[in-house]
Amino acid sequence: MGDIFLNNLPSLDLHGYDRECARVAINDFINDNIHMKKTKILIIHGKGTGILRNTTKETLSKNKYVINFQTSIFNEGCTIVELKKQ
Repeated sequence: MGDIFLNNLPSLDLHGYDRECARVAINDFINDNIHMKKTKILIIHGKGTGILRNTTKETLSKNKYVINFQTSIFNEGCTIVELKKQ
């Protein structure tokens, strides 16, 4: 997945969020994209200390609409998420 592909995905940038706000924002973003029939989204959590990355992974693993997610091989500050088709 190249940078051009990643730039075309709906994205949520979590820079500046705390854990709880990030959790709520991720779930809201997933719900919005499910309603818009999107199957892939991008969450930008940054590299930093890993707090937002860990919160993102924890939130995604508990969300019933998430099929799969992985850290981008081109930018470890981003996670690509595959959503269930509705």
